[in-house]
Amino acid sequence: MKCPYCNHEDTRVIDSRPAEDGTSIRRRRSCDECGKRFTTYEKVETIPLIIIKKDNNREQYNRSKIEAGVLRACYKRPVSAEEIQRTIDAVETEIFKREEKEISSNIIGEIVMEKLKDLDAVAYVRFASVYREFKDVNTFMAELKKILDK
Repeated sequence: MKCPYCNHEDTRVIDSRPAEDGTSIRRRRSCDECGKRFTTYEKVETIPLIIIKKDNNREQYNRSKIEAGVLRACYKRPVSAEEIQRTIDAVETEIFKREEKEISSNIIGEIVMEKLKDLDAVAYVRFASVYREFKDVNTFMAELKKILDK
């Protein structure tokens, strides 16, 4: 790491600890040349993920969209905020585990539905009714029957 004061190439790490946000590492460094100290932060660099929408438009991944959908599905359900966040984290982990640069919104929708099925049956059906664009009551009933048969 180059010293920000004298631009000397050699610096050494004096102290290393997790940063307050828990997603990066804070390092105190000392320059071997001028003796000054400075702080650096080390963070994992993620690949920007592109979502391919149903109309073939592309947009950058946005966690808040998944949060909004899950929160809407769980509205007035006996599901804690902690369970909702764990579910969203699980969805996000599964998406990023694929290590793809582009992913279809259909795949994300299926992952969300799979996680909601384990969380709350009503939330699952609510999400599925919007995601799968149920056209009539028969389609809705068919989805309910799948849940009831299990």
